[in-house]
Amino acid sequence: MISADPSIALGSSVLVLNRHYAAVHVIAARRAISLLYRDYAEVIHIEDGQYANYDFESWRILSELRQFDKQHDDDWIRSVHFELQIPRVIRLMTFDRVPRTALRFNRRNLFARDGHCCQYCGRTLPSHQMSLDHVIPRSRGGETSWENIVCSCVACNTKKGGRTPQEARMKLISQPKRPQQHPLLAAKLRQEKYAVWKSFLGNGGGMLDAR
Repeated sequence: MISADPSIALGSSVLVLNRHYAAVHVIAARRAISLLYRDYAEVIHIEDGQYANYDFESWRILSELRQFDKQHDDDWIRSVHFELQIPRVIRLMTFDRVPRTALRFNRRNLFARDGHCCQYCGRTLPSHQMSLDHVIPRSRGGETSWENIVCSCVACNTKKGGRTPQEARMKLISQPKRPQQHPLLAAKLRQEKYAVWKSFLGNGGGMLDAR
């Protein structure tokens, strides 16, 4: 659905490439528009299977031509004088490095890995209604690691207590493991509006961080 709320549109994500067209980061659209306006970046847009490059002014003009043919996955913002389509990919004009990225072991990434789904009962809940469970309890020597922590609803966590799943007669939906791809990026790639990113991410984007 086309976003009518500018805060939602500006909070959508944009893939950032270095000047050699290698993916380096994912940022919020608000930051991307700022980089474009100051000529630090350009839009990379795929048209008929070909890459097209646009600076801020040419992208504004293209947006004006496209405003009566908006697609359902587009995000748009409106200024006093014009509407602007949120780009999905931008390229930094001078940045040529590829920063090293590491997958952070934290609650947000654990919830994203498991899709906010309780790994015992299968319920999908918002973060504030979820908890994290040590499959092998810490009291039994269980580690705090990707391979021993799962997303759990409060009810299942309470039911399991300090027992193993076998002792509590509870079955894991899937075995926990370290993700091969950043879980937040993987979640975005499942959305149709970010499908164009796949052209630049090679083998799924690895551990490229996402916002």
